Amino acid sequence: MPLYEHVFLARQDASTQQVDELTAQMTGIVEQGGGKVTKTESWGVRSLTYRMNKNRKAHFVLMNIDAPSAVVTEIERQERISEDVIRYLTVRVEEHEEGPSAMMRKADRDRERDDRGGGFRGDREGGFRGDREGGFRGDRGPRRPRDEEAATEE
Repeated sequence: MPLYEHVFLARQDASTQQVDELTAQMTGIVEQGGGKVTKTESWGVRSLTYRMNKNRKAHFVLMNIDAPSAVVTEIERQERISEDVIRYLTVRVEEHEEGPSAMMRKADRDRERDDRGGGFRGDREGGFRGDREGGFRGDRGPRRPRDEEAATEE
């Protein structure tokens, strides 16, 4: 059977419980169609790059699906009907990624950075141009007066 990665965005004002119920509903559709959901990840509430349907944030959910294409069509139809779903995207893949997705790995990295006390730009090495390796560039010599510049161009 074909493999899919399916991500949907639910409204910010939907509770976590409502999002879980929506995920369970989509999982039920997959199982009724003879497929299975191999992994489900909730990425939590995240900011959107731009407003969608008057929403600035949304609940993000990833589902790895192993099912026929008719099941994916039905899931997308149900999500179009649902008022809680802002957007969805389904991508067919050759194989599912093992372990946590890139978004979950990023969240772990961010959490580790915060635990170390980083996360503030001032904590990084360098920072302003005075820290360049070459140091001071040296004297550039005297400036040419404007009259000499005009004379050399003619």
